[in-house]
Amino acid sequence: MTNLIKKILIIGSGGREHAVCKAFLQSDNNLQLFVLPGNAGTATIAQNINNINIDDHQKIIDFCHNNKIDLVFIGPEQPLVNGLADDLYQQQINVFGPSKKAAQLEGSKAFMKMIAASKNIPTAQYREFITSEPALDYCQQLGFPCVIKADGLASGKGVIIANSQCEAQLAINSMFAGDFGLAGNKIIVEEFLTGYEVSYFVVADGINFAPLGFVCDHKKVGENETGLNTGGMGTFSPVAQISNELQQQINEQIISPTLLAMQENNADFRGILFAGLMITAQGPKLLEFNVRFGDPETQVLLPRLGKQFLSLIVAATQQQLQNFRLHIDHQQKLVCVVLCANGYPKKHSSGNTLSLTNIQQSEDCYILHAGTKLIDGNIIATGGRVLNIVASASTFTLAKAKAYAILQQINWEYGFYRLDIAKNAVEDSR
Repeated sequence: MTNLIKKILIIGSGGREHAVCKAFLQSDNNLQLFVLPGNAGTATIAQNINNINIDDHQKIIDFCHNNKIDLVFIGPEQPLVNGLADDLYQQQINVFGPSKKAAQLEGSKAFMKMIAASKNIPTAQYREFITSEPALDYCQQLGFPCVIKADGLASGKGVIIANSQCEAQLAINSMFAGDFGLAGNKIIVEEFLTGYEVSYFVVADGINFAPLGFVCDHKKVGENETGLNTGGMGTFSPVAQISNELQQQINEQIISPTLLAMQENNADFRGILFAGLMITAQGPKLLEFNVRFGDPETQVLLPRLGKQFLSLIVAATQQQLQNFRLHIDHQQKLVCVVLCANGYPKKHSSGNTLSLTNIQQSEDCYILHAGTKLIDGNIIATGGRVLNIVASASTFTLAKAKAYAILQQINWEYGFYRLDIAKNAVEDSR
């Protein structure tokens, strides 16, 4: 099947999309890749498409027809929630990404909770609200800390842990005041779960799924997990604390029931199911679902697949995962550290030039671009999360040393990064 794939369009502009390009080319370096809109890094290995808006589905369809695109890979959540996959399917364009209906698992936390309740999937006690007073009353009923979430998409930042009534009131008021846009028109208030947080990724074909593995994500902007939530400051994988038995329990209690619910709701799910989990003393509990690869989780997952990425994605789009034998390198330890613009995740610096000449990169330690553009031959920082430094080694200790050695070579006064990524990563592996 993969020999029929010659041209691929990747939707997105982050470090995730740069990592996806790299994985596709590792599968087949003769592929012709297009990235819409892409970044300064994807421009070096693919053709960036800057003249089409990511929300203009008809122009994307026309581009696919005019350029004989064999596969579309949708990276970010917003196009999925907006139904881009459905529109491509209707035009007989091969696409990897769940339908608009299935994408509600990420697009609406209330929908996700409803699906969890319908299948007895373990998750936190919660209620949903559209006004502030009853929401605050429920916070007091749960006790503190409690968790307040914007129902809709908020770029990974719409979750606030309130440690007091005052903090809860500030969080609730900010959401209803529009600090997270329309995402905060409805909110979820839920109990605070304690345990070990982990991200779990599977590729689904609508019926079957193939597990890709577990990642730990550092969400807070400050070291020792302090400060505001971000889209992710760094990641590491694999996660030694997850046993085969625990993974099987997660598959049986969370992943399989969810995909069954999607089938029963006629919600086509051919794409990535990304479960945010808390491993509690009572067992694994679902925090949230995403319907695409995480960023920067993707950066530490895909290198462990070797040359299988293209064939895996094609098998999922063709609903052939039951015949696919996925081999993952569990011995390889991967770390990703994110270089951010000063001020992130609030208003941050932008438009500054980056120089990456004479940076010593290698196959097992390299830079992926995220919030960058290539303008007149110069790399310009345009986003809050600017670069990803990815390193692999036989141990996390070595991988961290490689990543931070690269960062020390980047002389950029307008950015910062955390110094404690993968600090608590356990070396032992299954």
